[in-house]
Amino acid sequence: MDKTFRIAPSILSANFAKLGQEIEDVIKSGTDIVHFDVMDNHYVPNLTIGPLVCDAIRDISKNVGALIDVHLMVKPVDRIIPDFAKAGANIITFHPEASEHIDRSLSLVREQGCKSGLVFNPATPLSYLDYVMDKVDMILLMSVNPGFGGQKFIPSTLDKLKQARARIDAYYEKTGRQIWLEVDGGVNAQNIADIAKAGADTFVAGSAVFGAGKDTDPNRYNTVVKSLRDALATV
Repeated sequence: MDKTFRIAPSILSANFAKLGQEIEDVIKSGTDIVHFDVMDNHYVPNLTIGPLVCDAIRDISKNVGALIDVHLMVKPVDRIIPDFAKAGANIITFHPEASEHIDRSLSLVREQGCKSGLVFNPATPLSYLDYVMDKVDMILLMSVNPGFGGQKFIPSTLDKLKQARARIDAYYEKTGRQIWLEVDGGVNAQNIADIAKAGADTFVAGSAVFGAGKDTDPNRYNTVVKSLRDALATV
């Protein structure tokens, strides 16, 4: 089974006045995925960015070989899925609580040509996966309550990661199909190895990455990304 580790810097913590350059710099420093947090001030108590920004960065992301991973923290979710697919999203994940018909919403993502995924808040049970594993390409576990960057990692997420990994491994044994396991919230060089040992293979890091160094230093991300990679190499 694939043991590749992917680092997904969350642009929620980037300097939006220089967003294109920020994405180029952070991907060239050794990360893999542009994590794109969408909040609607309804499902979560914050308002962020929409399809226009996704469309604005699609060519930049493609040029540096990065996927755009759109995490929809919006309710209802179906109306906005096609807009993000058209704007260049490669992966679209959403929360089961935001959909009246989860199976239909996952199918809609795939019909738009994107990989699909479900997102689980700290208190959301994994049982939502019971009937839709065949339509899920990514499972994202929130290790903080969604809505704001810079929060601390919730330790109980490690047990939940192990449970999710067991589900994924059992499904892989049955079907041979890979499902990524992503974690988002409070990930840093000090805890990323433990998170990986619990089963995650894709790691969203916002303030830990974009908060590194001075804004005027074009190489400011190299050190922090290397520290994340070095920690993962111990797993």
